[in-house]
Amino acid sequence: MKPDLEVVRVPADESFTAWSHGYPYRTVRWHFHPEYEIQLITDTSGKYFVGDYIGDFEPGNLVMSGPNLPHNWVSELPDNQPVPQRCLILQFTAEFMAKAIAAFPELQPVVTLLDESRSGLLFTPEAGAAARPLMQALLEARGCRRVMLFLSLLDLLLHDSERRKLSSPSYLPDPHSYMASKINLALAYIGKNLSTDLRESELAELIGQNVSSFSRSFSKHTGISFVQYVNLLRIKLSCEMLSNSALSITDICYQVGFNNLSNFNRQFLAHKGISPSKFRRYDGLKTAAPGT
Repeated sequence: MKPDLEVVRVPADESFTAWSHGYPYRTVRWHFHPEYEIQLITDTSGKYFVGDYIGDFEPGNLVMSGPNLPHNWVSELPDNQPVPQRCLILQFTAEFMAKAIAAFPELQPVVTLLDESRSGLLFTPEAGAAARPLMQALLEARGCRRVMLFLSLLDLLLHDSERRKLSSPSYLPDPHSYMASKINLALAYIGKNLSTDLRESELAELIGQNVSSFSRSFSKHTGISFVQYVNLLRIKLSCEMLSNSALSITDICYQVGFNNLSNFNRQFLAHKGISPSKFRRYDGLKTAAPGT
């Protein structure tokens, strides 16, 4: 089965994205993305799949995967009980790392880590335990502290001499083949055209399906409907803009693709639990707080 594309958005004023999610969650499926990823499991156990590797995971499972390497973690929970935070995730592009290494020769040893991660890297439980406070702090950190935490995490991974590769040497990711999948073409199109007037009927036509078939396929692969998926990405983008720009809330509403302010406010409240204006004030207080 071909993996699904995960659209990763790194904010324009940041070098990498750090986030967490619970379980179940929309990205918990066999998927890939062009970015490097470091993931630490903080809760649950189950089976995980990286390239052609299959293994068991538990809290403390720390894995780094290279660009376009398919992966998935499937938790085993009694009665499918939801978990608020299952993992901590850090994602960054190859372009960012190339520029960082060119600017700081001291980072040259990281090239080895990046190369090894193309097969997937499993780190020791000790490294997982040491990585957790760093990755947890990255969720809230700003400015220089954020960069310091990122470099500390890379240094920790680099010095884990017992790290081991997961997928076999013969396993080679094939992103061109993956993108031949119709649903991945649709997901890529949404990511590139998020601020435009996206219509389910047009996406269905783009990949040669009728609307009902496209709707079923989209929900099967993403876990949510087309409208829910688009709104989710738009709200995430609006959060970045509220935090990092002086644009008015109305301007942000239209720039992320909503066509009226009331719908934007309603969707934002449903996803974040607060209004856009309160989110902006709260984020400003976090940024100004000492030690962040």
